[in-house]
Amino acid sequence: MRIISYNVNGIRAAISKGLLEWLKATGPDIVCFQEIKAQQDQIPLIEFELLGYHHFWFPAVKKGYSGVGILTKRKPDKVVYGMGIPAYDDEGRVLRADFGDVTLICVYHPSGTTGDIRQEFKMKWLDEFFNYIHKLKQTRPNLVVSGDYNICHQAIDIHDPVRNATSSGFLPEERQWVTKFLNSGFIDSFRYFVKEPHHYSWWSYRVNARERNLGWRIDYNMVSDPLENRMQRAAILPLAKHSDHCPVLLEIDFE
Repeated sequence: MRIISYNVNGIRAAISKGLLEWLKATGPDIVCFQEIKAQQDQIPLIEFELLGYHHFWFPAVKKGYSGVGILTKRKPDKVVYGMGIPAYDDEGRVLRADFGDVTLICVYHPSGTTGDIRQEFKMKWLDEFFNYIHKLKQTRPNLVVSGDYNICHQAIDIHDPVRNATSSGFLPEERQWVTKFLNSGFIDSFRYFVKEPHHYSWWSYRVNARERNLGWRIDYNMVSDPLENRMQRAAILPLAKHSDHCPVLLEIDFE
């Protein structure tokens, strides 16, 4: 199964930049979208169906904001919308799909860049999400948790770790959370296969950051430990330019 996680920064905007043509050419088995910024009736669903995908959407209550979606060529056994916590579910942040013994989570972690209130919201979310995942893992141990985490884990994951040391997304407490998450039984699939620096998944629209590769690696396909031997490859796909993010890929056996 080829799984792609992609923060599209507005599904309609990404479509206008060639997203559908790119999907047709690349043909991933599953796509986890974040930040769709659209209600389901605003999305050209038939276009995804013509590409052979089942599709599931969990938009935010607030229009034009947040939201996640899953495309999959294999019909899931079960789909669950949200975490069961209204404060987060109203923002459309978690969508779950079960395939046999594997559960896929599409997640869009909050950003704290707009100020202290949202940073506090983000830190509370991280605790709640950790608890949600580990409760789920008791009955569904084979997990792939794909999405925009809005956190760079290590200095290798950000172009300027020194000057960003006090920036939301690279704060010590955020990085410690990623370490705790990994130590609790998860694998950062990209770093499992790729050890070299200068690989990023998000670039600011300012100062020609993408052209200069001044980026952050904040998008992940995290894999629970029992699936380690079923992983085959991971990659970042920076040539796809439908968003300020780019897709991140995981190839893994589901059976």
